[in-house]
Amino acid sequence: MEKSNFAPAVTVTAFIYYGNPMSLKARIENKKAHIGVIGLGYVGLPLAVEFAKAGFPVTGIDVDESKVAGINAGENYIPDIADDTLKTLVSNGNLQATADMDNIADLDAVAICVPTPLSKVGDPDISYIIAAVDGINQHIHKDLLIILESTTYPGTTQEIVFSRLEKSGLTVGKDYYLCFSPERIDPGNEKYTIANTPKVIGGATATCTQLGALLYDQIVDEVVTVSSPVTAEMVKLLENTYRSINIGLVNEVAIMCEKLGVDVWEVIDAAATKPYGFMKFTPGPGLGGHCIPIDPQYLSWKMRTLDYNPRFINLAAEINSAMPAFVKDTIANGLNGHGKALNGSSVLILGAAYKKDIDDVRESPALDVLILLETAGAAVDFFDPYVADIVIDNKTKVGLTELTAENLQTYDAVAILTDHSNVDYELVKKQAALIIDTRNVYPLNHDEKIIRLGVGKKD
Repeated sequence: MEKSNFAPAVTVTAFIYYGNPMSLKARIENKKAHIGVIGLGYVGLPLAVEFAKAGFPVTGIDVDESKVAGINAGENYIPDIADDTLKTLVSNGNLQATADMDNIADLDAVAICVPTPLSKVGDPDISYIIAAVDGINQHIHKDLLIILESTTYPGTTQEIVFSRLEKSGLTVGKDYYLCFSPERIDPGNEKYTIANTPKVIGGATATCTQLGALLYDQIVDEVVTVSSPVTAEMVKLLENTYRSINIGLVNEVAIMCEKLGVDVWEVIDAAATKPYGFMKFTPGPGLGGHCIPIDPQYLSWKMRTLDYNPRFINLAAEINSAMPAFVKDTIANGLNGHGKALNGSSVLILGAAYKKDIDDVRESPALDVLILLETAGAAVDFFDPYVADIVIDNKTKVGLTELTAENLQTYDAVAILTDHSNVDYELVKKQAALIIDTRNVYPLNHDEKIIRLGVGKKD
């Protein structure tokens, strides 16, 4: 009898190799297994490319037909993927894309990498997962390995994926194989890639785990197996909740340092010299990206359904979500010091992406700051070398195409919200009338026209 790794309420029959998983094992080891990836965004396309680079035949599936057409034409839209790499993989037949879920019938393994946003009321929106699973269910077959990578609340693999696949009449661990493996892609990180970042995986049964681990072992240096899908789900949420809470802490420390007349950046750098017991986090204008602001809320929501108040998560979210308003107030106070009101002033935002050297604006605090400034009556433009335009309330706002001495001189204030490496900050320093630096671009600077986040003025 093979033991289920789901909660005790789930019953899994005895494990027997009816579907001949050894043949699936052999296909994986020989790189003959046909791999599918549902969702071709920042997570899915890099994963598909990595499998294709390893020699597997790969089919990417996405409802966005423009993405599908672009990939099949060798056109890349993910900065972390080299354009030539994508073109080569498509031209040699290792990678193709489609919008047709019927292709699942020909797959040996499929990874679900669809978005998992929050609803307008802050509840998990797992509609994309449900749509993907229902599509798989129409074409599920014996020996199919299914791996959910989309970040979600603990229990999703069992409560949503397994429960829907169960309607097929096939038995998990016997006829098909189900795992959860949290994505660990960090856009713009050149040091840690899919290949050298350990991959965590937990399967519905021991055999599910073994086959899932074997698959990822073909493309990553280290695979870490855990006891169940819910454990793997919790791993991802702990990782990003840890970051959210610590960023919330250092954001509050920045506010406290301002009130104390202390330089928070100097404090952090000195504290970071301790070789143990301290990990460096830095403040900023708020949290951005698809993971850190959202993932802890999945855990918070789940805990509320169990009548538990996750106080650390909620407090960190409160602090972090208040940072854009704090930055807006800092800009307003800076303008007041120059004899100007925020209402009617012109402000240039430097950086729209949520972090440096990428083009991803998902949940970017820069957009929140922009909205707050415009609501207060400021005329706001932005410049980002990676982002040509942004969409706010279904309206497109086009950014400046370049920074020049002439256009910098036209603004009452310049706010650095994302510290891209390829911006001429010396030009900004020379030409801007007032600079609000939220990323410590100008460390230990004492220029009166530069206001640094978390740096209070001494009496």
